[in-house]
Amino acid sequence: MANENSRSPRAAKWRSHALNLLLIVAIVAGVRAWQQRDMVSGAALPLQGVTLAGLPYKLPAKPAQPVLVHFWAVWCPVCRAEQSAIADIAHDHPDVITVAMQSGTQEEVLRYMREHGLAFPVVNDPDGSIARAWGVHAVPASFIISPDGQIRFVEVGYTTGIGIRLRLWLAGI
Repeated sequence: MANENSRSPRAAKWRSHALNLLLIVAIVAGVRAWQQRDMVSGAALPLQGVTLAGLPYKLPAKPAQPVLVHFWAVWCPVCRAEQSAIADIAHDHPDVITVAMQSGTQEEVLRYMREHGLAFPVVNDPDGSIARAWGVHAVPASFIISPDGQIRFVEVGYTTGIGIRLRLWLAGI
C-alpha cells in the first residue's frame, strides 16, 4: 500500500510536467503560425533587383540547386545574432540572396555591412515592398527554394547555421 501511495504523487508530477510541455509546444506552434500567416508558399515569387555590389539579381524560376532567400534588417538584434551563420553559408553555397528590409539607403546598408565585416549578397528593400510581396512581417525570415522552384521551408526567427544547411540539403534531395 505504501508503495502505491509513493507512485501516485510521482505520476501526478509527471502528468503535470507533460501538460506544461504540451502547453509550451502549443504556444510556440501558435506563435509560429501567426508569424507565418501571410508568408508565401508553393512556387517562389519573382525576386529581382540590384545587389549592393551593383550586380543584377534575378531569382531563377528553376534553380540548379536549392536557394536560400533570407530577409533581415540592420535594426534587428536577432538578425545580428544570425549574421555570421548566413555569411558562412553564403561563402560555401553560391545560391544565397539576402534582402535588407527597411534598413535605409544603399549607402547605409553598405556601411553597416562594412562595419560588421559582412560579405554576402544583399538586395536592398528600403520601403519593404519585396518583404510585403513575400508576406514577411518579422525578421529574420528564411525561405528555402528547391530546384523545382517550390518553397520547401519557411522559418521566422533565429535559425542556426546547421539548421539552414540541413534544410538546403533536404531541399536538394
